[in-house]
Amino acid sequence: MSYQQSLQVRVVRVEQVTPHIRHFVLEAANGADLPHFAGGSHVVVIMREGRQTFKNPYSLMGDGYHSQQYEIAVRREASSRGGSAFMHEKVRAGDLLEILPPANLFMIDSYARKHILIAGGIGITPFRSMLHDLRRAGASYALHYCVRGAEHAAFWEAIAAQHGGQAHLHGPDARLDVQALLGAQPAGTHVYVCGPHSLVDAVRSTAAALGWSATHVHHEEFTHAAGGAPFEVTLAASGRTIQVLHNQTMLEALEESGLAPPYMCRGGVCGACETVLLEGSVEHRDHVMTQAEKAGMTKMMICVSRAACARIVVDL
Repeated sequence: MSYQQSLQVRVVRVEQVTPHIRHFVLEAANGADLPHFAGGSHVVVIMREGRQTFKNPYSLMGDGYHSQQYEIAVRREASSRGGSAFMHEKVRAGDLLEILPPANLFMIDSYARKHILIAGGIGITPFRSMLHDLRRAGASYALHYCVRGAEHAAFWEAIAAQHGGQAHLHGPDARLDVQALLGAQPAGTHVYVCGPHSLVDAVRSTAAALGWSATHVHHEEFTHAAGGAPFEVTLAASGRTIQVLHNQTMLEALEESGLAPPYMCRGGVCGACETVLLEGSVEHRDHVMTQAEKAGMTKMMICVSRAACARIVVDL
């Protein structure tokens, strides 16, 4: 959340684990233990480069019960506005970074009788911490990890060694049959999916078609806040007008102007930054609002959505 005090951490190790993914190990700069966290948690990494600041959420991958170190993995996005590029090109072992304390929007349901985890690509990251918690609790679980090829299977060797027959790797020659998997689960099973939109949508739609309760289907899909045309946002309370650049989100522009709107995920999935839209139209990019709400043009998620016109007015 934007009001939380940040933590300073030191990068103790950087490892290239796939052609596009880097693994970072972090420790508290003052040598203290870091806050404990539950499986599925993430931290927001604050990256400062010149006059520009990037704040990106990354899932925590280690054991949250033993948090002398945090582990995150960052995929280098071809359309990066600066965050993933900064982590890949600028950050080295020994560097200091600033992070916000862990937050969790992708929690394990402790009442589930069985847990099915479905990961696609970089979507494996939240499951690494969840697997620690499930194994410790003696829960019934299985992981299905979908990748484009063996060279993209980040952390697979460690996962397979720790979880044996409960972990399954799916590639081009052994694709996951979502319908068969979900159709074979006993009552009380919960499914968790994280990865590209196509995978998340396939799991959610298949579960719905099979009659799964929506409360038993959990997903995480951080939207990379791609840029777009610049626009102006006027704050109704003060009449102040702020410029949002082509490579900025509205949330970033407000923060750069000295404001501190609330947020948790910065990826369009939590709804914490919901803001009332008073004038103008918006290109909605979030995963929170319904289609009817988006069509109504009465509110927006300022962490990912953008104006679809030259100027909007919001209730801030």
